[in-house]
Amino acid sequence: MLMYPQINPIALQLGPVAIHWYGLTYLAAFALFFFLGTRRLGHEPFRSITGPGAWTRKDVEDILFLGVMGVIVGGRLGYCLFYKPGYYLTHPLEIFFVWQGGMSFHGGLLGVIASMVWFSRSRARPFWQVMDFVAPCVPTGLAAGRVGNFINGELWGRFSNPELPWGMVFPQSGSMLPRHPSQVYQFLLEGLLLFVLLWLYARKDRGERRVSAVFLIGYGLMRFIAEYFREPDDFLGLLALNMSMGQWLCVPMIAFGLWLYASARPAPVAGALRG
Repeated sequence: MLMYPQINPIALQLGPVAIHWYGLTYLAAFALFFFLGTRRLGHEPFRSITGPGAWTRKDVEDILFLGVMGVIVGGRLGYCLFYKPGYYLTHPLEIFFVWQGGMSFHGGLLGVIASMVWFSRSRARPFWQVMDFVAPCVPTGLAAGRVGNFINGELWGRFSNPELPWGMVFPQSGSMLPRHPSQVYQFLLEGLLLFVLLWLYARKDRGERRVSAVFLIGYGLMRFIAEYFREPDDFLGLLALNMSMGQWLCVPMIAFGLWLYASARPAPVAGALRG
C-alpha cells in the first residue's frame, strides 16, 4: 500500500500572499476550457453557422466568464442546499465563507446552466446549441479539480483491500488503514475518459441536444460508479438504498440525459444552409 505524500497545499508564498495549488487547478480548468472552446469553433455545426449567429472567439470569452460565475455561485449554493441545509439555515452568513471550503458539482452545473440561459437569450442563440458547444469543454476542468482534491488530501476513498497495490493511507482521515484514492478514480473517469469519449463524439454534428445528453449520461454514470469507492460525507453517511448524496444527485441527471437524447433532433442533412 502507498502513503499519502502530504503535499503542501501552498504552491508559492510571496510575503503575506499565499498561492494555493487548489486555486491553480481552477486557473488550469478555465485555461483548458478556453483552449478547447476555441478549437470547438472548428467543429460542426458551429463552423458552418454564418451571418449574425456565427460563433466567434468573443463568444468563448463571454461563455468562460459567465461559466466561472455560475460555477462559483452555483457550486457554493448547491453545497449549502444539498449537503448542509440545516446548518446554513441557522448560519446564513457562512454561505459567503467560501474560503472554508464546500463546493458541489451538481450545484455548479445548475449555476452554469443558469448562466448559459442568460447568454443564449442575450445573444439570441438556441439554448441547446450553446449547451452542446460547452459540454465537451467541461471534463478537463473536472479533471483539474480532482487533482486539487488529491493535493489537498480531501475526499478520500473508502477502505480498500490491504492487498490492493494502489491502496493509500490518508493520515488526515484519522485512520492508518489503506483506502481507495477516489480522487484519482474520479480524475480518470469523470475527467480524462469522459473528455476523450465526449470530444470524439462531438467532433461531428450529432443533432441538437445529443452532445449535452451524452455529457449528462456519461458524467452521471461515471460519478455514480466512483461514489462506491469514495467515502461518504461524515455528516451525511449513506442515505436510502445505501446510496450516497452524490449518487442520488446523479439519478435525475442520468434520467434527464436519457430523455434528452431520446427527444433530440436529428442532425441536418449534409450541405444544408445555416445562418
